[in-house]
Amino acid sequence: MNRPLRVLVVDDSVVFRRVVSDVISADPELQLAGTAPNGNIALQKVAQLNPDVITLDLEMPELDGIGVLRRLKATHPQIRVIVFSVHSERGAEQTLEAMALGAADFVPKGVDLGSQAANAAYIKEQLVSKIKQFVVSTPSPRPVAAPNWRDSFKRVPKQIVAIGVSTGGPNALAVLLPMLPKDLPVPIVIVQHMPPMFTRLLAERLDASSEISVVEAEAGMQLTPGTAYIAPGNYHLTVKRNGTGAGPQVFTALDQRPPENSCRPAVDVLFRSVAEVYGQSAIGAILTGMGRDGLLGVQELRRHKARIIAQDKESSVVWGMPGVVVEAGLADVVVPIQNVAAEVERCLSSAIAR
Repeated sequence: MNRPLRVLVVDDSVVFRRVVSDVISADPELQLAGTAPNGNIALQKVAQLNPDVITLDLEMPELDGIGVLRRLKATHPQIRVIVFSVHSERGAEQTLEAMALGAADFVPKGVDLGSQAANAAYIKEQLVSKIKQFVVSTPSPRPVAAPNWRDSFKRVPKQIVAIGVSTGGPNALAVLLPMLPKDLPVPIVIVQHMPPMFTRLLAERLDASSEISVVEAEAGMQLTPGTAYIAPGNYHLTVKRNGTGAGPQVFTALDQRPPENSCRPAVDVLFRSVAEVYGQSAIGAILTGMGRDGLLGVQELRRHKARIIAQDKESSVVWGMPGVVVEAGLADVVVPIQNVAAEVERCLSSAIAR
């Protein structure tokens, strides 16, 4: 954009509104459009100010953040919303509900670092980069019907689908995974950048809406067809082969090695292990997200002749992770999120002819 991103700050705490407002006002690439102490006033300000981005507290009097999101989804779907989330199970549940209603990202709230300066620095570090990742773009098209894959799958050899995703990921996964049939003959491994607790609740939500099983990965799980394994927050997820010959088994492994790309779990870590174990039998999918995590892992997958699917810019909340893969010439196909399942089908079906 050729002008500063205009941000509306919505929070019932006077102190917190001031901290966030000061952080935004101090950045030359951002402009404080206004503030609001509750949801009703926020909606009035939205109509008056037409901001690019809203920072939204979820717990407020009169009209809470969830209520605001429900109305914005109908009236202003182009506005990007970052919610402030309390780090608790209830806060995580609220955050996932907010993201299902269209919130694009979240920032943990309730961290007290002992001084106003330290708290402001934390907000700046957590919030500013997430605001700047947004540009106003066309809303994603509506999902298409899931294809009937069962005939194609009858003779597919052992393979795996590995998915890397970040900002906008819960909604992208909520489109993709329910399109997969219960008898999917391959496992899926997923890195979604999220902290602990959030990944477990995300897995539970996706499991309830999908025909396949969706679980938060634990160490030592044997990979089975028709199951998706989501890396738990704060742990790298890898796959390990046990045994040799025609029928080796593959298991999940977790570790807390240093973050890569400032992420743990990291997509690069998972993709490298998938490339080593599955080689050209792997299918990698890189979906919406900020940053470059996944690029090096995709390079390794391509070195082993694996197929790579990238989500397109128009359906991505942020075209960072898939964008760098596409710009590097590493994607075999670039499609809207609604078509990723069909591309997975084509990749699996093509294995029959090998």
